[in-house]
Amino acid sequence: MLYTHIASPLGPLLLTGLPSATAPGGTALASLTVPGQKNAPAVGPDWRADPAAFAEAERRLGAYFAGHVKEFELELTTEGTDFRRRVWEALGSIPYGATTTYGELAARIGAPRAAVRAIGGAVGANPLLILRPCHRVIGADGSLTGYAGGLDRKRLLLELEGVA
Repeated sequence: MLYTHIASPLGPLLLTGLPSATAPGGTALASLTVPGQKNAPAVGPDWRADPAAFAEAERRLGAYFAGHVKEFELELTTEGTDFRRRVWEALGSIPYGATTTYGELAARIGAPRAAVRAIGGAVGANPLLILRPCHRVIGADGSLTGYAGGLDRKRLLLELEGVA
């Protein structure tokens, strides 16, 4: 596993990935996490620090934080159940500057309304914060509910995208 740390308005980000001949910059991203994030990976003894492998991702993230990029167009590689993958794919379809609810997300993937808790679990397990915009999922009453990176970071990301 390759990794690097990059600076951001959210604090240092840990990016992990695997070499890929088809990925922009040559690395498919496996995770993007913030300090203190629930279920964040820890750098393993066999991991290799390689900042150059993440130069393209760092450039695009910098442009996002500067308000110049709304979509990332990076190759992502993550492991998860079929259900989680469907939820994560649906996260990617939430437009920049928009929000959706857990119930609306359930409807997008064809899950029953009763699956809202399972949807929340899949959203919370998203290993690619920001890139798969789980910060755009809010409570049915409009409240900022749950975010593995912390509600202050969720608020910051939504404000960056112009969501009041």
